[in-house]
Amino acid sequence: METVATLQASQARVERLLRHTTPAVARVLERAMAGAELSREEGLTLATCPSSDLDALAAVADHVRREVKGDIVTYVVNRNINFTNVCFVGCAFCSFSTSARSANAYALSFEEIARRVVEAWEMGATEVCVQGGLPRDMDPFYYRDILRTIKSAVPQIHAHAFSPMEISYGTELTGMTVRDYLQMLKDNGLDTLPGTAAEILDDDVRHLLSRKKLTVRQWVTVVTTAHRLGIPTTSTMMYGHVETPEHWVNQLLLLRDIQKETGGFTEFVPLGFVHYNTTLFQAGLARPGPTEEESLRVHALARLMLRGWIDNVQVSWVKLGRQLSQRMLQAGANDYGGTLIDENISRLAGATAGQYMPPEEFRRLIREIGRIPAERTTTYEIRQVFDAVEEAPV
Repeated sequence: METVATLQASQARVERLLRHTTPAVARVLERAMAGAELSREEGLTLATCPSSDLDALAAVADHVRREVKGDIVTYVVNRNINFTNVCFVGCAFCSFSTSARSANAYALSFEEIARRVVEAWEMGATEVCVQGGLPRDMDPFYYRDILRTIKSAVPQIHAHAFSPMEISYGTELTGMTVRDYLQMLKDNGLDTLPGTAAEILDDDVRHLLSRKKLTVRQWVTVVTTAHRLGIPTTSTMMYGHVETPEHWVNQLLLLRDIQKETGGFTEFVPLGFVHYNTTLFQAGLARPGPTEEESLRVHALARLMLRGWIDNVQVSWVKLGRQLSQRMLQAGANDYGGTLIDENISRLAGATAGQYMPPEEFRRLIREIGRIPAERTTTYEIRQVFDAVEEAPV
């Protein structure tokens, strides 16, 4: 675990870097080191700092991570179940969805969903992450019935299911309020909600990314209602496309404000835009995903702006790849995400990191950067901490 000597060495390195940092940036970083809550203006100062100040930004974020979360890097053993790729929404950044008439369209049967849940449990998974496309004429209670299928197959497994977009669609189909619909899902086995479909929480940007997708107000309503019903959610941001650093800061402030009100976010997950097979990029509307520098800025900024409110910052190894993910863990992040058996959405957009990372690989990558691996639950309870050398849990 963390030692006084490690923290002192970290602080000494930060102080050396700050002596060579732009004065305005150094002042903000010093406030962040002292535990101050950063303002919008201070966030923008860090988000747009000169490239020469990036080492200092990353070092301060890493030091704060050390103070807040220690030296453990967590991961969850989970399986993705993307139950259908049929979707009418037509997001310009998505290569997963297709039309019902497409030759590659599919919809998993309840029997197949149950089989995958049982198989995941037998492989050691504690969670299934369930999301899919939005087909027209879907049974209004389809999502409820998926949850019943999951819990009938393995009552103990954690159901992390349905984005705010899917919840919004479910309310349209059933005519129920958001509160009543979420309560129904909770009563039928929903444990937590992915805070995806956030992309950038700015309606002008959202109109460009996906005109049919839910608005910022709708997204906020779904997640805050879930929190009030005792359903925790993640929080996310997709970056590296058409957005600006100002959008990053605005989104982090919005998420921080929600967390102050509800306390329902378990983590923040920056999601780098995977551009290769998307119409958004092919139409010349977006840049080709984030640069390494942008990824460093976003992860470090999240650690410093969300400090004390959302203290788990996750890296998406599927989108960043293994090496860059390790770099983000040295710039403020403390969680490696999940094993993601059967990850399809990023893969079909052109990501090449793979569909599954076994727990042993997580532990190897975590040890390579001198940190301590631990398996967690979806809600960040530690299940096993692994010694720095031995595979046996301690």
